[in-house]
Amino acid sequence: MTSRARDDARLEWTPSGRIAVPAIVLLVVAANLVGVGTVAVLLLGLSVDAQGSSGRATIVLTAAGYLAVALPLGAFAGMRRQRATAAWLSVGRQPRPEEARRALRLPLDIGLIAAATWLGGGFLVGIVGAFVSPFPLVGLRVGLAALLGGVVTTGVTYLLVGRVARGVTTRALTAHPPTGALRLGVRPRMLLSWGLTSGVPLLGLILLFLDPSNPEGPEEGPVVFLIIVALLVGLFATLLTARAVGVPLQDLRRAVQRVGRGDHDVRVTVDDAGEIGLLQAGVNGMVDGLAERERLRDLFGRHVGTTVAQRALATGVSLAGEERVVAALFVDIAGSTSLVQRTGPERMVGLLNRFFAVVVETVEDEGGLVNKFAGDATLCVFGAPAEHPDPAGAALRAARRISAAVREAGELDLGIGVAFGPVWAGQVGAASRLEYTVVGDPVNEAARLTGPAKDHPGRAVASEAAVRAADPAEAQHWAPDGVVRLRGRDEPTRTWVCRTC
Repeated sequence: MTSRARDDARLEWTPSGRIAVPAIVLLVVAANLVGVGTVAVLLLGLSVDAQGSSGRATIVLTAAGYLAVALPLGAFAGMRRQRATAAWLSVGRQPRPEEARRALRLPLDIGLIAAATWLGGGFLVGIVGAFVSPFPLVGLRVGLAALLGGVVTTGVTYLLVGRVARGVTTRALTAHPPTGALRLGVRPRMLLSWGLTSGVPLLGLILLFLDPSNPEGPEEGPVVFLIIVALLVGLFATLLTARAVGVPLQDLRRAVQRVGRGDHDVRVTVDDAGEIGLLQAGVNGMVDGLAERERLRDLFGRHVGTTVAQRALATGVSLAGEERVVAALFVDIAGSTSLVQRTGPERMVGLLNRFFAVVVETVEDEGGLVNKFAGDATLCVFGAPAEHPDPAGAALRAARRISAAVREAGELDLGIGVAFGPVWAGQVGAASRLEYTVVGDPVNEAARLTGPAKDHPGRAVASEAAVRAADPAEAQHWAPDGVVRLRGRDEPTRTWVCRTC
C-alpha cells in the first residue's frame, strides 16, 4: 500500500459497531478541549494588567470548574440523545425508520450540545470576569472570546462528526433513503466553512482593535496567534468540507463511467443526507432503471428478434405496416407426431431446442429474421423489417446450411421451403398486444414447399422466383426439378432443388 493510500485510509476511518457513538463523543470532547486550550492561550496573550493576577486566576478556576462539570454532562447528553443509535449498532441489526432518522441527526445533536456548552461557559466566564477584574469591560472581552471560540469549535465539531459518522449515516440511509428533507446541503456547508475560515477570525480581529478595555490596541502576539489559529482551523474545516463533497462526487464520476461502459451492477454508497445523498440515491435508481431496461430489451429481442426489437424501440407502437419484397424460408420437422410418441415430450423439447438453435444461428448469420416458432416449424424472413442486399440468395444459402447441419447431427428429419415475392410486413394484433409478422403468398408458398422437400434427398426445395432473384453464385447450387400444384394455390409452382445438399 502506498503512502497516499495509507493517508486516504486514515482519513476515511469511521468507527462502527457498539463503539461508534462513544468514540464519536470522545472525539468531540477532545476537539472541544483543543478549542478551550486555544481560547485560553488567546486570553493569556491579551493585556494582563486589565485583569490582574487574582482576577485571572479566578477566571481560570471558574472555567476549569465549569469544564469539569459541563464536559461529562455534555458527553452524557450526547450518549443519551443517541442511545437508540448505539442500541442497534451494538447488536449489528438494521435500524428501523425512526431509529435511522435519529441516527441522521447525530452531527446536529452533537453540534447543538457543544453549542449549548460553549454558550453557558461564555456567559459564565464573562460574568465572572466582569466582577473580578478592575475594569468590568474585561468580562465582555473574555465572554466574547469564549463565544467566538465556541462558534468555531461547534462548527468544526459538526463537520468532524459528519465526516467521522459516515459509517453510521450509510447504514441509516440504507434503511431510510433520503427523500428530499435535507439536513445540511452543500450551500450551508460552504457558508459554514466560510464562517469558520474567514468570518469568525476576521470578526475576532475587529473586536481586538475595538476592545474598549484596551484603548491602545492589541499587542502583536495575540494578532499573530489569532491569524495562525484561523489558518489552521480554516485548513482543517476546508479539508473536511472538501472531502465531504469531493469524495462522493469522485465515487459518482467513477460509477457513471462504469455505467457508460455497460456495467449495470455498479452501486454508489449513500452516505449523505443532503443534496449529495439525493444524487447518490438518484444514480442508484437510474442504474436500476437502466438494468431493468436492458433486461427487457434482451427479453424483447429474444422473443421477437433483435432487428424487430430495435425497430420497435425506434418507431414505437404502431399497427401500420408496409409492402416489402422478401424471401421466406419455412422449416418443418418431418414425422414430429410419431417422434414425440417415441421420445416423450421432455426429450422432444431438447431435440427442438437444439434444432432451433441451429436455425436461429444460421438465419441471423445470413442477415435474416426468425419471425416465429410454430410448434415444430419455423418461419424465417429475409428482407424485412431491415433491408437485405440479396434476400433470396441469403435464404437459399441458409436452407443449404440448415439441411447440412441437421443431417450431420442425425437427430431429426425435416423439410425446407424457400419462396420469394411481395408481402405485407408489420405489426398485427391490438394496441396492448402486438406481433411482428409477414403476410403474403410467398409465406404460404414456402410453407407448402416443405411437403415435397421432405421427399427430396436434399430436404430443401425452392420456388423458381427465389432462385432467379438470387445472386448467381448462390443460384448455381440449385437445379430445376419440376412443377407441382401446391394446396391452396391456383397456379402451379416451378420448383428447384439443392443439388449440393
